[in-house]
Amino acid sequence: MDDTPREDELVIRYSIAAPRDRVFAAWTDPGMLRQWWGPGDFTCPEAHVDLRPGGDYRLVMKAPQGPESIVTGTYEAVEPPARLVYTWRWAGGPPSDPESLVTVEFADVDGDTEVTVRHSRLPQGDERSQYDFGWRSGLEKFERLLTVGRAQPDS
Repeated sequence: MDDTPREDELVIRYSIAAPRDRVFAAWTDPGMLRQWWGPGDFTCPEAHVDLRPGGDYRLVMKAPQGPESIVTGTYEAVEPPARLVYTWRWAGGPPSDPESLVTVEFADVDGDTEVTVRHSRLPQGDERSQYDFGWRSGLEKFERLLTVGRAQPDS
């Protein structure tokens, strides 16, 4: 995959001191998603995942003093523990909101995991900077969850 971002995409790399299998599980297990998904102080009261190509997901994010935001999509590729590709659409958003595409790669680097998020088909301008903030702050929460040893998949 070419590392140069296109004009309509955002690429973020983040290293996490945890094994790749555990990182992949935390990205795809509903119980673990509820512990970290969402930017900043947002919580994730609901996470539904049908982890297979053609399967859907639905993540509900709640701001501390605000309304819920819901993102939905369909998995296009599921390659544990290396790669996910899924569509992204804001539920209840205007019909003109384009469906975007997220590719997440999980690479083993000396026992740590390098997570690369490539979010493409994004709008330009201020909205794009909100995606950048969302992914970066969400990845910080993700890292904290995984490195304190609490993260365990649902059984």
